Amino acid sequence: MKPISQTIIAVAVVAGLALVAAGTATAQGKPAQATRVRHTPMGHPSNPSSTAPKSKSETFPRGVATKLGTTPEALQSAYETAKAANPKLSRGQFIAANMVAKNLSSKNPAITADALLNGLKSGKSIGQTLQSLGLSSQDAHEAQRQADREAKDAEREADNTAKPKTP
Repeated sequence: MKPISQTIIAVAVVAGLALVAAGTATAQGKPAQATRVRHTPMGHPSNPSSTAPKSKSETFPRGVATKLGTTPEALQSAYETAKAANPKLSRGQFIAANMVAKNLSSKNPAITADALLNGLKSGKSIGQTLQSLGLSSQDAHEAQRQADREAKDAEREADNTAKPKTP
């Protein structure tokens, strides 16, 4: 057999195996992998998406800020400062620390947002930090639950007042 014939047969066998493999995968319900390309908008004044307002997840809810006696912008600034000191800090932890501090600071002056944020920075949870500041385990748990409820209620109230009521 001539070398060119052997090459053609080898190419045909490889192509046939590829087709069989693709057919088998399709028959089993596995679609072929498509390459995904993500297009990001250019930051140009003529591009409206580059000047779009921040999404809800990028700013603090107005109701939570009002409940804490501040503005969303001031709360965002304080969060960014705290985040610089503790890169692992989440928005939820930040809001919870501030809500718990607001609720408990009148009864226990040692419980402040800074004290709770420092506890989180050292690797403790809010509950562990509250216990180290003198609360019982049960009181710490209840304080966290109350802060979560108040944050959700404040956000819900702000959403309800922002939406126009239809008759």
